[in-house]
Amino acid sequence: MKALICGIGGQDGAYLASLLLDKGYEVWGTSRDAQMTEFRNLKALQLDQRLKLCSMAPTDFRSVLSVLARSQPDEVYFLAGQSSVGLSFEQPVETLESITVGTLNMLEAIRFLGGKIKLYHASSSECFGDVGQHPANEGTPFHPRSPYAVAKASAHWMVANYREAYGLFACNGILFNHESPLRPARFVTRKIVDGAVRIAAGSNEKLVLGRLDIVRDWGFAPEYVDAMWRMLQLDKPCDLVIATGSSASLEDFVRMAFLNLGLNWSEHVVSDRQFFRPSDIDWSQGDPELARKVLGWEAKTRMPAVVELMVQDARSSSDLLPSNQHAAVP
Repeated sequence: MKALICGIGGQDGAYLASLLLDKGYEVWGTSRDAQMTEFRNLKALQLDQRLKLCSMAPTDFRSVLSVLARSQPDEVYFLAGQSSVGLSFEQPVETLESITVGTLNMLEAIRFLGGKIKLYHASSSECFGDVGQHPANEGTPFHPRSPYAVAKASAHWMVANYREAYGLFACNGILFNHESPLRPARFVTRKIVDGAVRIAAGSNEKLVLGRLDIVRDWGFAPEYVDAMWRMLQLDKPCDLVIATGSSASLEDFVRMAFLNLGLNWSEHVVSDRQFFRPSDIDWSQGDPELARKVLGWEAKTRMPAVVELMVQDARSSSDLLPSNQHAAVP
């Protein structure tokens, strides 16, 4: 079996590559410029020499078609595109183009080549918006509240349309928040952990965040990529919510990070309105019951354990980023 992972350099791409290699796949991976990309996550997992890496611009149909023709994959995992919710408010056009046009190009290229390739598309829990403290499932209506969420919702429905109109094996994984030590520093969870570790080591900085009352369903990324793979092993394609089914506030996440270091978070953290988003989701939680029934999948690692793993990794790293006191929720 051959798989193509678009966006292999990210957190999910790296863990997915590791999973597929362990299953005996030949794995190809793309980034916008494979020759210049550092692929730090792949190197951290010692995978960079076991993959075939190539450049692909998702917004360029010819580029997408060329990579598909070259790699000839049985499965494509489309994880590419601008991935920061917070950044999408500053770069809405780039966000919409990279996600929507990129997804459309991949769907059209697969159709052009005969429609035999199985496609996993990374949809997002952000599509649901506020759900009024009711866990979201596959039938919950979308109400996106950011340019990122609008783009993901559009791409989600394009995948569903190509599945229905052209018979493609195309799935949407509606993943809720999932973290790991491979999270980039621009994500608030990594900023919290790195900041807490620096403070525990003697830094006198204050960690300045946006809203602390937002509630999310946090899981562990290596478990979530297993759900991606399982979706493409089904007899018929479908869209599934992937989540833990439990939620906690960002304040809880912060508290756990500092608690793991023997510190009282309230002495070191400040919430500043200038880092609030123009619009945000107050409460988000997924209902993974259908994924449990269809895939036999369920999350095993909850938020406290995820935070502990991230703190342990940060403490053992000698490459912590410089102090950044202005960490907004991305």
